[in-house]
Amino acid sequence: MIRVTLPALLIVAWLAGASFGGPLFGKISEVSSNEQTAYLPESADATQVQERLGEFQDSDAIPAIAVFTSNDELTDDEQQRITDAVTQVTGVDGVADDVSPALPSEDGLAMQAFVPIDSSADVGDVVTALGEKLRGSVPDGVDVAVTGPAGFTADLAAGFAGIDGLLLGVALIAVLIILVLVYRSALLPFVVLSTSLFALCVALLVVWWLAKWDVLLLSGQTQGILFILVIGAATDYALLFVSRFREELRRTSDKASALLSAWRGSLEPIAASGGTVIAGLLCLLLSDLKSNSTLGPVAAIGIVFAMLSALTLLPALLFVFGRAAFWPRVPHADAAPAVREATPAAAELGALAFLPVSRAVTAPIRTPEPHTDGIWGRVASLVSRRPRWVWLLTTAVLIGGAAFVPQLQADGVPQSDLVLGASEARDGQAALGKHFPGGSGSPVYTIVPEDALQDTADEMLANDGVTSVAVTAADAPSGSAPVTEDGIQSFGGPAPEPTVESGDVLLQATLSDAADSTAASETVRDLREALPDALVGGVTATAVDTNHASIHDRGLIIPIVLGVILVILMLLLRSILAPILLVATTVLSFGTAMGVSALVFNHVLDFPGADPAVPLFGFVFLVALGIDYNIFLMTRVREESIAHGTRQGILRGLSVTGGVITSAGVVLAATFAALAVIPILFLAQLAFIVAFGVLLDTFVVRSLLVPALTYDIGRKIWWPSRLSR
Repeated sequence: MIRVTLPALLIVAWLAGASFGGPLFGKISEVSSNEQTAYLPESADATQVQERLGEFQDSDAIPAIAVFTSNDELTDDEQQRITDAVTQVTGVDGVADDVSPALPSEDGLAMQAFVPIDSSADVGDVVTALGEKLRGSVPDGVDVAVTGPAGFTADLAAGFAGIDGLLLGVALIAVLIILVLVYRSALLPFVVLSTSLFALCVALLVVWWLAKWDVLLLSGQTQGILFILVIGAATDYALLFVSRFREELRRTSDKASALLSAWRGSLEPIAASGGTVIAGLLCLLLSDLKSNSTLGPVAAIGIVFAMLSALTLLPALLFVFGRAAFWPRVPHADAAPAVREATPAAAELGALAFLPVSRAVTAPIRTPEPHTDGIWGRVASLVSRRPRWVWLLTTAVLIGGAAFVPQLQADGVPQSDLVLGASEARDGQAALGKHFPGGSGSPVYTIVPEDALQDTADEMLANDGVTSVAVTAADAPSGSAPVTEDGIQSFGGPAPEPTVESGDVLLQATLSDAADSTAASETVRDLREALPDALVGGVTATAVDTNHASIHDRGLIIPIVLGVILVILMLLLRSILAPILLVATTVLSFGTAMGVSALVFNHVLDFPGADPAVPLFGFVFLVALGIDYNIFLMTRVREESIAHGTRQGILRGLSVTGGVITSAGVVLAATFAALAVIPILFLAQLAFIVAFGVLLDTFVVRSLLVPALTYDIGRKIWWPSRLSR
């Protein structure tokens, strides 16, 4: 009765969770934000300025810049029609009333207007409607583009729009195809895929409500990584469990006994693997950048449910379907399964592995015969014949790839390059820079005490990267007064007195270069150095602070992740030497993946650079997930070594796990590669780095380097445990 009731209860519980989590796929935008300032540390200048802007401005609207360009000089009539078109955009839902008049450029070929958009509105929809409204009103031959902060926000929203549908669909289809090829079964691929999908639904349910309650911050970037990580990890754990279940079905005709044995054999590697990934992800909590620190718990929650689905829902479904799940390749119990009685030495070592001594002494240890044929039998044979040549050659190849790491340009990219493909905001910014000061519409905000107003303005105007400066006092009348080196000037009357309770004033500097350019970033750094007592913020300052925090996080977190994973491996393998070598090989593999990625990004895909967080995320995923496959391999090798000795245990472990670990690696690589369908530079780069790195780990490091190196070292690999002696 219990055998039937427990699987039924587990299936019902997961169905209930998925029924609540599934409908949230289309509602994630309600609890997520892609605003960069929201993810900066509270101590960052840009964050402090953003929080205080309300003291100086009546509205927290997001500025959009409408740019009108023509190949010929605009006539007076055309300029008037453009001006009339701008005055009519206040009728567009989401557009605030204080729209600026259209201003002509000095060359007469362009005009620009500042259009504030309500921050509570759907910026993407408002920008689209604004563009359509203007294009329908301007004269023929005049091109219209909406750019500025609102334009780029709309681009990002459009780029992330495919996460709920396109990304998830591509990932699931890719995994399904691989599972069909692996199992060649009509039912099993859908059983495995359903456990992954259910894990994602329940994880999304938890994450959505935590974001709703402001416990976690969600962004499109975090959302996409969560989807891919849960699908890939849950499928990997399921592949390992199904492999053990198939082995047990060949030993016994009782599916319940086979399922229980498979669960016991899979519990340690799945728990160790998931625990390692979770520990690595939670190290991101130490990050200054909230987009990094919030990814840690969000992704860790996903891994928890991936593990739970593989250890609860999958066994329940396999109990229901039994051998029929493998149809038409149904595994049958052997007439006389191979059984080897435990020797006293093996029993003693079994006790060291936290197995009950009585069981280790009295119970037969059943181990599968090694595969002497097939591809993994041939790989094991190669490793046994030429171990030193194999690991020396593979190490040399990996070092050669890692030598190109310095070519990776991971010091930040312009905001205009974050979205791949066509971009109206990028085109508009290019037109803006051609006819107006490049920083128009994205000013540098500087907050200073009122008694330092003129000195600060003089210092700013002395910088070649600043074209103009205007002042706004808190609670001052609408509008700002321009500042020159001769003093404050008004727009047509006396300048507002900048005397307020806080004693501070806001200076707005227009830069000569595009707000997201390297030159603009240098200008902001120069201003901060020249004005140590001022708070400097704005779009450019936000990008500068984000890159600075990301580089700091990279240097802090990578060593901590390595240390945490090393400790976990030592506890798991009861060894010091083996974990050190495993971590070293994984780091070498990561270096090779980054070096090859640098070549591909620079010379094949012609990317403009990379965000400083790309190496950090690539490291966390590749090291944590790459260690997974070493855990799958080495836990089995240790199990076999207890019964057969280290060198035979390596060959048997490699032969038995080769197929399932390779399948798991291909699945994970395919799911991360699916990120490339989202036209966001960061996700496209992460897709290549992780997919390539996982395949490198699967086919080179885990298949050749680690087995050959451990085989060459022999039993000393387990030092200082008793197994090494």
